[in-house]
Amino acid sequence: SSFRAQYGVKIHSKEFKEMRWDEFVDLLSGLGPETPLGRIVAIRLEDDKNILKQFTKEQRRIRNEWRLKKAKSVKPEEMGKVLDGFKNAFIQMAGGAKPLKMKD
Repeated sequence: SSFRAQYGVKIHSKEFKEMRWDEFVDLLSGLGPETPLGRIVAIRLEDDKNILKQFTKEQRRIRNEWRLKKAKSVKPEEMGKVLDGFKNAFIQMAGGAKPLKMKD
């Protein structure tokens, strides 16, 4: 629906099916924030605490599902950094000491 909203191209059309890959990539990367896909990407990437407080239940679900999927794809050797990041976030939220240095 994003391609149709922004470019007027139906994804089940002959025009779309015959589109070259590089043209598709250009169009995809040019999708604006007011398209359905653009809105979902914005929800997934939002980190502003004030904006997150205003999220609807559905927006929270979209963001949480994405973050869970990303967390499951973390390689074991990167897990230490991820856990340190979570620890630091909780310490800061609790008004604790300055963040701990991340391990390499």
